[in-house]
Amino acid sequence: MQRVDGAGPIPAHLAGGIVALGNFDGFHLGHQAVVGAAVARARAEGRPALVATFDPHPIRYFRPDAAPFRLTTLDQRERLFAAAGVDAMILFRFDPELAALSAQDFVEQRLLAALRVGGVVTGEDFTFGRARSGDVDALRAWGVARGFSTDAVAPVMLDGETISSSRIRAALVAGKPCEAARLLTRPFTIDGVVQHGDKLGRTIGYPTANLDMGHYLRPAYGIYAVRGRLADGRVLNGAANLGIRPSFDPPKELLEPHFFDFTGDLYGQHLAVELVEYLRPEAKFDSLDALVVQMDADCARARRLLTTHNPA
Repeated sequence: MQRVDGAGPIPAHLAGGIVALGNFDGFHLGHQAVVGAAVARARAEGRPALVATFDPHPIRYFRPDAAPFRLTTLDQRERLFAAAGVDAMILFRFDPELAALSAQDFVEQRLLAALRVGGVVTGEDFTFGRARSGDVDALRAWGVARGFSTDAVAPVMLDGETISSSRIRAALVAGKPCEAARLLTRPFTIDGVVQHGDKLGRTIGYPTANLDMGHYLRPAYGIYAVRGRLADGRVLNGAANLGIRPSFDPPKELLEPHFFDFTGDLYGQHLAVELVEYLRPEAKFDSLDALVVQMDADCARARRLLTTHNPA
């Protein structure tokens, strides 16, 4: 799996590929259908299978003060694309140059001159170019004129509603990680490097592995049953506080998983934390003793839940 800059010439062995074009934040069931169609056509025609994604997200470019909303990092998307059978991830840097391109210039300069595409696959609602002036019909017309195939994949529905990143974000903000996981086909996962904290947890028998939330969407603050995955393949069950820790001063936003029956040192290690189930909102306690009693109950409940949640 390669990561390729979409502004420059593509390596020769990837030229003529079939490219799935979109943002694919979350890589949910709908995104998987688009990428799956691109991989299928590529394999049928003996071409490379490519996925093009944008960074930063166009929303972040046009609204830099927008609240964090990402469902995946670039590294997460790259791993997901690779697992779907993709040969390379094409990265379009969403910068002033790209934002200024007309729809026709995007096709001519990025798809044809840089990527030398053999075909393009998008969702039916995909738009591109300055002021979102290009759509699937325009792309299809350019494909006929310039000799590349075009496929548009219909939205994927579940429970009578279109699956979308917005729908997943709404589920997470509402404290419904199981609903989000159903649409994503996996738990919402926060990747990061374990930081040193104030080490208050270890003083009350609950050491935590602290992660900064970065640009991720903020799900409902509260206590979660979680599953951690380490770079060496180990899988750890635990419970986590996601929020600002109202029982401690000063408030500090963190994801703080405590892993059951684990005594190792995780500082500086890469950790992926899956939000499996929402247990309760954050609360402020009058004493550390009261907090510990509640944490005992939270961890016992998380243990029970995770025994029935089979890790993939």
